Amino acid sequence: MTLTTRTPSALASALRDIQAPVRTDLSAVSQELWRIVSADVPLVQEVQQHLMGMKGKLFRPTLLLLSASIDSAPPRKAITLAAIIELIHLATLVHDDAVDHSVLRRGMPTVNALFSHQVSVIMGDYLYLRALRELVTLGDLEAMRAITFASNEMTLGEIRQLAAFDALAFSERDYETLIRAKTASLFMAACDVGALCGTPRHRTALTRFGERLGMAFQVADDLLDYTEPQEMTGKPSGLDLKEHKVTLPLIAALREMDAGARVRVEALFASAEPDDEASAEVVGLVRQHGGLEYARRRADQFSREAEDALGELPDCPSRAALLDAISYVVERRW
Repeated sequence: MTLTTRTPSALASALRDIQAPVRTDLSAVSQELWRIVSADVPLVQEVQQHLMGMKGKLFRPTLLLLSASIDSAPPRKAITLAAIIELIHLATLVHDDAVDHSVLRRGMPTVNALFSHQVSVIMGDYLYLRALRELVTLGDLEAMRAITFASNEMTLGEIRQLAAFDALAFSERDYETLIRAKTASLFMAACDVGALCGTPRHRTALTRFGERLGMAFQVADDLLDYTEPQEMTGKPSGLDLKEHKVTLPLIAALREMDAGARVRVEALFASAEPDDEASAEVVGLVRQHGGLEYARRRADQFSREAEDALGELPDCPSRAALLDAISYVVERRW
């Protein structure tokens, strides 16, 4: 699969096509989200209204529902599990924004910017606990095991990132371990739980697909920080660099930089609040030293591995949609 770039309207159309086999169930997921998080507390209701407006394209619930419908229509509980997966994802976003003191998410104010840091931390906890309460109510131990494992992995990934002492010593292996925990684990859980709901004999293949797709997704997402302006991503461009986050484009470029170029990167990371000019200079250095091309090749490789994982599945609309999801992941723009 060769990476190309499609317009935002073309990508929106592609996502609609991907979601077509499960569109009815996906509409029910949004209603289920409201039911699970509902509480007779005015502040919770206010934050909830904001979060429901911020929720993304329900991509992870889409993966779960497609994975559950390879052989037949998914059972009713797949809708609840898809909503739980989205709640876990929302909780991680709320906590990530609190940790990073981010003010924008998908072009809208974050919870911590609109309300307070305290509210964002507590609301993230609330979303997690509502999701776990619903899992207990379902009584599906295997689904609970998969989702709580992913939640634990995401938390450990955050801790590892915060504990990194020398950011510029972060290796490609460190990076892949991190994104497997922080991003791919929830993709993997969505496909795993979907397989459990539908046809468990496809569980190994779909779990592998979810993990590889999640890796491709995160590499592509990290590339956006170097290539897309704020109006496209919904957050300030160059934000990863300004927050001293080392992702694959920079890791790859650092291997090719001479001492002079590396000194300029080190200066940015030594600055408590790098300005736009310093960030733009490092973006240019990363581009000049092949960091973007290398990251694109790795995203392409993860994509091919995701495609290979689906090889043993029967031909059906849901399998075709999962294949299309690979292209969507690596070509998308927010």
